[in-house]
Amino acid sequence: MRLRAVLVCTLWFLMTGDAFATKRVALVIGNSAYKNVAQLVNPANDAALIADVFRSAKFEVVEFRQELKNEEMRRTLREFTESTRDADIAIIYYAGHGIEADGTNYLIPIDAALQRDTDLYDGAISLDRILQAIEPAKHLRLVILDACRDNPFGRAMKRTLASRSVGRGLAGVEPNRSNTLVAFAAKAGSIAADGDNKNSPFSAALAKHLTTPGLDIRKALGLVRDDVMEATGDRQEPFVYGSLGGEDVALVPAVAAPHSPVTSTDSNAAVRRDYELALQIGTIPVWNSFISTYPSGFYSDLAKAQRDKIIAEAANVAATARAKAAADEQKRPAVPVVNGTEPANVAPAEQTEAAVRSGGAEDSVARKVPKTASREKSESREKSEREAPSAPSTIQRADQAKTAGIYQSCMGPRSGCYERTVKKHSPAYARAWCSRSPTC
Repeated sequence: MRLRAVLVCTLWFLMTGDAFATKRVALVIGNSAYKNVAQLVNPANDAALIADVFRSAKFEVVEFRQELKNEEMRRTLREFTESTRDADIAIIYYAGHGIEADGTNYLIPIDAALQRDTDLYDGAISLDRILQAIEPAKHLRLVILDACRDNPFGRAMKRTLASRSVGRGLAGVEPNRSNTLVAFAAKAGSIAADGDNKNSPFSAALAKHLTTPGLDIRKALGLVRDDVMEATGDRQEPFVYGSLGGEDVALVPAVAAPHSPVTSTDSNAAVRRDYELALQIGTIPVWNSFISTYPSGFYSDLAKAQRDKIIAEAANVAATARAKAAADEQKRPAVPVVNGTEPANVAPAEQTEAAVRSGGAEDSVARKVPKTASREKSESREKSEREAPSAPSTIQRADQAKTAGIYQSCMGPRSGCYERTVKKHSPAYARAWCSRSPTC
């Protein structure tokens, strides 16, 4: 049990610890204090909020920069590219002014002075440059732009070519690399609101859903869209460009609940297994052993009930056997008496019965009869009665008289005829013979 607990805890630590960790890096930029146009209120607050969100999610690298000038933005991107080379997930979040010209999107540093449309090439940072900074990441490259605000640079900017357009908001994009997403605070051609609170509706929704453990990034951004549309009365719709594969990609992995090595559920499972084994054997010693091991609890009560059931069944079987034996004893036939004597110490199958014919015990035919224990006491008395001379019965006296008459009649010329016939045959034969020839 202790070894299993150690293995479970080690496995949980590996699954939730550094051994299975995904390296995640993030760059957060917030530009509010523009020098050549009116300052923005929320970008600095929004950037600070999102940086705290990534830190809370235990990102390995969170670079937070505010109020960056042109050269500072470029240097920051170069440095952050080094962090993305061995990263699995790389994110850049930008809050501030952005502009679109001829289908290309640009992020504007705080020192930009965009008097002509051609100043964008040197005075702003293109979205393509942002995407290049996160290109080395392996699994997910994500750019989040809260930069679709109404841009004051576009109204005063001179066009070097009449055909060059400077759009309202940002233009839609199609990332060249797979597993790359670009999320706009408002879809192409529309503007995003700063909101009336400390943070914009877009950044507030990002903070709520983006780092939900186990939540796929596409699902998270979908929930952000729903919250923003509800907060703005459907006037602002966030939009996501790019695509991912079929597997879920979460910025924060799902938190697996630690498997406690000794829990009530596991303990009950072990008791249940032992109970099932005892139930298969189902003997009183086994149930006694189970009860001594688990003296209390639900399964202990069940074991006691099973043991009592076995004891009750055994008692019922014994009572039934005694009742059947008593019934068989009552049905047993009475032992016949031969010449005033009943046989002793014989089995029921060997019961004997003496048929007494006229002439006495010499012509009797025996039949086996059983001896019962109740008659043992009277054996001595019966034996003494048999040995004592008894008065002859009426039949015996008549037979004796007849025999005496025959005997007397045979004492004539053939004297001794009766005795010879008895010796040669039997008394019955002699009586029959002499009755036919009384004078022999």
